[in-house]
Amino acid sequence: MLAAGLALPVAGCGAPDDRIVLRWWSPQAAPAQARAYRAQIKTFEAANPRYRVLFEPTSDDGYPAQFAAAFAAGQVPNLVSHLPSFAAQTYYAQGLLAPMDPVIAAIGADRFLPDANRPYLAPDGRHAAIGIGSTAVDMLWVRRELMAEAGITAIPRTWDQLRAAARAMQKGAVYGAPLPYGSNSMTSLVFVGFVHRAGGQIFSPDLDLVLDSPATYAALDFYRSMREFCPPGATSFGWADSLNAFVSGATATGIYGGRVLINIARQNPRIAQHLACVPYPTIDAQVPHWTFNDFPSLFMPKQAPHQEATRALAASLYDPEGYVRQLLAAPGHVLPVIKGITDREDYRGNTITTTFAPEIAAMTAAASAGHNLGYESPAHRPNVKAGEIIASNALAELVQRVVLAGENPRAAVARASRAIEAIMRR
Repeated sequence: MLAAGLALPVAGCGAPDDRIVLRWWSPQAAPAQARAYRAQIKTFEAANPRYRVLFEPTSDDGYPAQFAAAFAAGQVPNLVSHLPSFAAQTYYAQGLLAPMDPVIAAIGADRFLPDANRPYLAPDGRHAAIGIGSTAVDMLWVRRELMAEAGITAIPRTWDQLRAAARAMQKGAVYGAPLPYGSNSMTSLVFVGFVHRAGGQIFSPDLDLVLDSPATYAALDFYRSMREFCPPGATSFGWADSLNAFVSGATATGIYGGRVLINIARQNPRIAQHLACVPYPTIDAQVPHWTFNDFPSLFMPKQAPHQEATRALAASLYDPEGYVRQLLAAPGHVLPVIKGITDREDYRGNTITTTFAPEIAAMTAAASAGHNLGYESPAHRPNVKAGEIIASNALAELVQRVVLAGENPRAAVARASRAIEAIMRR
């Protein structure tokens, strides 16, 4: 058994209603993913019949409030998966999480891909979380047939080329792009990416705020210039809205991770053969790509009971058969962090991974070089306040003030900077 080092005693178990409940939360809870989790849970429960695992879905945008209430009430889950690495770093810095180093040891540190757990390394030298997967969240998706109809011969590499392509492909009921402009985490996180793709950063490596920079103003200008190529409802777009706009065929380009593949295969297969994805364009070809990888994490709240059992449950999720099934619930979206998974017959034999091998390879390469606000570059110190900054919507509101309300960019940046600096001081 994979988690043999954390095996649990089974003597004295009672009737099923008497089993000890372990609660598992995750925002990645599409029906196929929930079925995969249930299979993993069934395997764990068979090996550890004293325990019953209860899976409870959460929300990508709503988790900060859910967790604040849970921690305040002392009613925390035992295990949490698929939250961004910066969320785990924030909670760990607040003393709310148990270090995951015993789980890494039970799985085997050498079984993880190189640096897979680096984003979770806390300032105290321990791991706030471990990786359950990897993602390339903000890839540029294009439909080659619409490009051909518009006379576009190459996938855009720069912002000017993307803007021109969106203008050329926008016609009838099809818009050029589904960028988010809502007050939510997607707008904030996408904008962080645009600042980097303009050659800037939000913080210096020593975590001094450097938002007031030419790159930020260039990113705001680009974001504003793309508004006319986005659907009217983009003013409130978040993750699901942006994804659905592209999958449904309402936009010629998309900005998302690999969930595009399975959703199009199921909901709009007529355009599947025309799909391609590349890292999102930058301000010019001299500025390197910057991909947002949220580094989906697995962590344990310190307040939760039954820590030994929870560590065993966590380690069991990396059993290869169950882990592959979990990944293939949304092929290409959550990418493996364990060695040898992509070589397994059950992984390679999936229709999506076979058909879209080039796209998945592009996402894998982008994700491996990816970063996020909590880990802006290899030179940056971990930013344990990143989760709070994203939850505050300060960056999303900056976009809204400039793009939707027409506020002076410098005044809006100054306002956002004050809000972020206040969070950093707390």
